[in-house]
Amino acid sequence: MKLHSMALATALALSTFLVPAQAADKLNIALELPKPEHGPYHRPYVAVWIEDAKEQPVKLIELWREKPDWIKDLRRFWRKTGRSDQALVDARTGATKGPGKYQLSWSGDDNAGKAVAAGQYLLVVEAAREHGGRNLVKQAFNWDGSAVEIQVKAGSEIGAIQLSKGAK
Repeated sequence: MKLHSMALATALALSTFLVPAQAADKLNIALELPKPEHGPYHRPYVAVWIEDAKEQPVKLIELWREKPDWIKDLRRFWRKTGRSDQALVDARTGATKGPGKYQLSWSGDDNAGKAVAAGQYLLVVEAAREHGGRNLVKQAFNWDGSAVEIQVKAGSEIGAIQLSKGAK
């Protein structure tokens, strides 16, 4: 019995070294929502997700919305995920957010919780606001264990975005 427990403990300890490098890090996403200087302000609907190199959805990170009918204003998100996976949309939906800076992250998994393969991916951020505009930002990055440090300039509905991940 003692030998079996020791073997199990050793196997568990060794398994931590077999985790792919990219799985050990998280991609940190700093996202800013600006407040326009003029006109009425309504909180934007925002979707943040990861796509693979073929622009197919991999992971829905955040979805901020108020009323379900208006999610169609996030046009790319609606075409890619929103209309076809209501369970995922419902599971990831949070309340809309006001102007400010928000910290999000992605740990390298897909919507099923499985680790993704090393390769090139896209961070996609889409925002739409009633009586406002729309923004769609796509930023490519490598998910291969290497460091990531990218500054993204956006538009009127999405402020600056920063991607960062340390190397192991």
